[in-house]
Amino acid sequence: MNAAKIAALPAAALLALGLAGCGDMGGEDGAGGGGEETGAASPEEGMEEGMEETGGAMAGEPFGPACADVPDEGAGSFDGMAEDPVATAASNNPELSTLVEAVTQADLVDTLNDAEDITVFAPANAAFEKIPEEDLNALLEDKDKLTDVLTYHVVEGRQAPDALQDGEFTSLQGEPVTATGSGEDYTVNDEAAVVCGNVQTSNATVYIIDAVLMPQG
Repeated sequence: MNAAKIAALPAAALLALGLAGCGDMGGEDGAGGGGEETGAASPEEGMEEGMEETGGAMAGEPFGPACADVPDEGAGSFDGMAEDPVATAASNNPELSTLVEAVTQADLVDTLNDAEDITVFAPANAAFEKIPEEDLNALLEDKDKLTDVLTYHVVEGRQAPDALQDGEFTSLQGEPVTATGSGEDYTVNDEAAVVCGNVQTSNATVYIIDAVLMPQG
């Protein structure tokens, strides 16, 4: 894998088609300011409070059993990850250390960090542990194949949970990725369960999954 191949990745897959710029809508004056005499919130204040409670434009907190393994504070917490671009955010989350090693091996750190509004289906460490050690080592040593696998986990746009109910997305690698489910129960490509979903970084929505997705090509 060389820099030319990364540079050749389709730019269109890195561009946001919607939902940009909504995360800054929280009210700065909030609980303090000169207030309604009746104590009732104005429509604007109610919207701002709702945005704060749900974590912004991607309505809803992170969900799933593996979310309990995310640190409560610091750079690897949900609040900390929201401050950094996705590759940097993942590097601060101990549950994604194998993925970070793979992204580094494939020289994709800058590609992911510089992308605008993407969704990443991020295999947890346990997902990589399902791959036989010999096969995993071979994958990590083959940068071309590793790049194909990793970019297959990235799709354009910040996809909210309801978009995963019966969704098909184009991956950065070029092949389609499908998702099904509802509520807090989603599956990607009929094989990988979302174990911690709707995690926000400064440029991506992340769904941590329990299996590594393999492109067909």
